[in-house]
Amino acid sequence: MALIVQKYGGTSVGSVERIQAVAQRVYKTVKAGNSLVVVVSAMGKTTDGLVKLANEISSNPNRREMDMLLSTGEQVTIALLSMALQELGQPAISMTGAQVGIVTEAEHSRARILHIETTRLTRYINAGKVVVVAGFQGTSNAGEMEITTLGRGGSDTSAVAIAAALQANFCEIYTDVPGILTTDPRLVAEAQLMDDITCDEMLELASLGAKVLHPRAVEIARNYGVPLVVRSSWTDAPGTWVTSAKPQGRSLINLEIARPVDAVEFDTDQAKVALLRVPDKPGVAARLFGEISRQKVDVDLIIQSVHEGNSNDIAFTVTTPILKRAEAVTAAIAPALRSQSNPKSDEAEVMVEHNIAKVSIAGAGMIGRPGVAAKMFATLAEAGVNIQMISTSEVKVSCVVDAAECDRAVNALRSAFEIEAGGQGAGSRGELLTPNSSLLTPHSPPPVRGVALDLNQARLAIRQLPDQPGMAAKLFGLLAQHNISVDMIIQSQRCRVIDGIPRRDIAFTVSRIDGESAKKMLTQVAAELGWSEVVLDSAIAKVSIVGAGMVGQPGVAAKMFEALAEHQINIQMIATSEIKISCVVAQEQGVKALQVIHAAFGLAGSEKFVVPA
Repeated sequence: MALIVQKYGGTSVGSVERIQAVAQRVYKTVKAGNSLVVVVSAMGKTTDGLVKLANEISSNPNRREMDMLLSTGEQVTIALLSMALQELGQPAISMTGAQVGIVTEAEHSRARILHIETTRLTRYINAGKVVVVAGFQGTSNAGEMEITTLGRGGSDTSAVAIAAALQANFCEIYTDVPGILTTDPRLVAEAQLMDDITCDEMLELASLGAKVLHPRAVEIARNYGVPLVVRSSWTDAPGTWVTSAKPQGRSLINLEIARPVDAVEFDTDQAKVALLRVPDKPGVAARLFGEISRQKVDVDLIIQSVHEGNSNDIAFTVTTPILKRAEAVTAAIAPALRSQSNPKSDEAEVMVEHNIAKVSIAGAGMIGRPGVAAKMFATLAEAGVNIQMISTSEVKVSCVVDAAECDRAVNALRSAFEIEAGGQGAGSRGELLTPNSSLLTPHSPPPVRGVALDLNQARLAIRQLPDQPGMAAKLFGLLAQHNISVDMIIQSQRCRVIDGIPRRDIAFTVSRIDGESAKKMLTQVAAELGWSEVVLDSAIAKVSIVGAGMVGQPGVAAKMFEALAEHQINIQMIATSEIKISCVVAQEQGVKALQVIHAAFGLAGSEKFVVPA
């Protein structure tokens, strides 16, 4: 017998008929010998209707009263589903988030879960009842028992947190699609269903806009080793398993706000190759990395900075043993690029740096926490370590530093994030947990599992930032203080000496709604902190490929860049991590970029998926 947590989204419980269908599925699962907790969302468009009512009363509704209002939607569903189960002869009881014992921060509309008091929940389960829980909500621990809501995707978060607290065998997420697809079926009808995907891959896809699972839910699953399966509530298809490496022991207290960083990692066997002043036009990255791929050179980090005039810088890191080959390929292709650029002032130049190291912090707790990257940069600055390159993802932030400073950087980061020396890095496939705590045999996944498009970002470029320890910490510390989360971060390789001070440009992406306020704030402090203008571009799109199998596979980046070049889509920025490659392109080319990349990696299937209206 298994203890299972099931979650049903709004479309799955959108009518009386759909609620009765869910009751039949729950009843069948119990009769198979399982204990069940069911977490539900509000019916259909109920939440939208409640928001509309509030906006008819007030143009700026009070957040506390909005929580009070919106929490009622799920209460309707839990009562109706409990009644439907009772009609089938299955004992059931409905419970609000407060009754279940979901304790959250005292933060209305976006509270995070602190812990779950499971005593009452366990008592009902042991009595043979199905417990039907209102998702998306909890109660604060501030003594006044305030109703709080968890924000977008809150029912997913509720379900996985309950599964973690109960140490359930697995958690099923029922939705309106058959599982995790290789991309958005509304943009590519031939998107394929995946049988399984790792939590790290899912975190990247979820954070890039794949709406099937919310990143916070995946974060909890990863941290606590909760096996997830995403299934359609319309069929009995097996869906997609989201697998987690067997976790280290982690307290269930401060469940969502516990230590955000699990490990500090480093690699001293690295060197950097930069190609400066390459033409800012389609095909340049494809040509460079196509040749690198043909020479079997495996590249680690890749960055392309924001353009300056009609040229760009591209830099990448490789392991030391293959540096000479990488340098030779780059030097060979540079003359071809020079002939296309301004022969007098914009000559492509190859720059090689030996004796560098990559230092990283890793952990699923970084999602939506602007202060984590800023804390890393501040820690390195306090240790007198200058940052040469930055790479970010949902589960890792990496900085390239001088190899002589690596030990100092690692020790400072371990101290700052309270990490014991010798801890294993996050994100290994290792032993993957599946139902009933059995182990899934590790297999070699395809290099690319999914392609995602984010049309909700804006890019900020800060010109002539002083190139000295502490500047990144000041910049991203300011953004963190204003609760602005940063996604891609690119530091230019070109360095200018102005007034005796070496300077570089730095560019980064933020949510589009934060773009104007971030620009205004950073412009106000420009003179004080010594940088030049702040440039905002909101007409961008970010297209990304994700896959744990791209590690050690030369040619993946080249194939992505070539697909874009063939369709005359210019790459404005590039940033990579071990399992993700992201490119910024013009907003109007975003959907086309997604479609051609999806096709290039052969991810399309014969079946067409239609998302229910």
